[in-house]
This record gives sequence, structure tokens and C-alpha cells, in this order.
Amino acid sequence: MNQNQEHQDDSMVMIETNLDDMSGEWMGYVMDRLFETGAKDAFYTPIYMKKNRPAQKLSVLAKEQDLPTILDFLFRETTTLGVRYYPVTCHRLERIFFKVKLALGDVSVKIGKRNGEVVQVAPEYEECATLARNNGIPLKQVFNQVQQAFWEQYPEWGIHKKA
Repeated sequence: MNQNQEHQDDSMVMIETNLDDMSGEWMGYVMDRLFETGAKDAFYTPIYMKKNRPAQKLSVLAKEQDLPTILDFLFRETTTLGVRYYPVTCHRLERIFFKVKLALGDVSVKIGKRNGEVVQVAPEYEECATLARNNGIPLKQVFNQVQQAFWEQYPEWGIHKKA
């Protein structure tokens, strides 16, 4: 199946661990390495553990087949003594990619379709951030320009139109 089509991923796992004794400086490193190790998504959530100890919950979404590799990584690279994991199903929209031309430069845009209908338009963050920095303008201004330029350059994709 084309992974850009709307589909469900049934063989996914959510891996979680609570980290109350790991330096915040390590967390960015761990996050970057998780993606290199095969994680599809990863995020930290601030939590309070027993005795009101502040901590971070690390959540990692991965393919079931990558579970052993990610578990090995977590036990070697974090302070965790245990993790929990459970199966999850992810529903992904159909994705189509475009290039939008701005006076500032070109930006990639991803649209998401559900049942053939455009429901999301997402400019590529890194490209927008680079244009904002290089041109000394706010990031939200670049995002707004990209959104407007997308609809002008690709009117056939009009929001909520089936195409």
C-alpha cells in the first residue's frame, strides 16, 4: 500500500516511561536518537509522581517490529528502570506534497485528505523558520504567506473540495 494514502497502521506500539531523575540536558539528545533508532513520534509530558516529585513521561510511538531496538536504547540511554508498552492503531490521512513559491523563497506544503476531501494544509516548519530568520520577519507571517500562496497557486484544491 502507498503510505501516502489514507490508512490505518495496526502494528504500532506506544512505549512509555516516567523519568524523575534524568537531566533535562539529556532529553533533547534522547529525543534525537529515538528518531534515528526508528521512533515514528516521541514526546515528553510533565507529570508528578508519588510524593509529588516532578518528572517527565517519555512517550514513544514505534512500529511493533522496532520495539526490541527501542527498548534496548531506552535502557541504555535513559535513567529508566522500567517501561510499559501497549498496542495502538494510528489513522493517517492521505498526504500530498506541493511546492509553494514566495518572494522570500520556495516552501514545501503537505495537504491531508480524508475520504478524498482536503482537511489540512501544513507548511514545512523548518523551511518557514529558515525564511523567517533569513528575512528578519515573524514565523507566523511566513506561515500566513505560505497558506495564502497555496490557495492562490493551487485553487483546484479549495478547502473541503473533493479532488
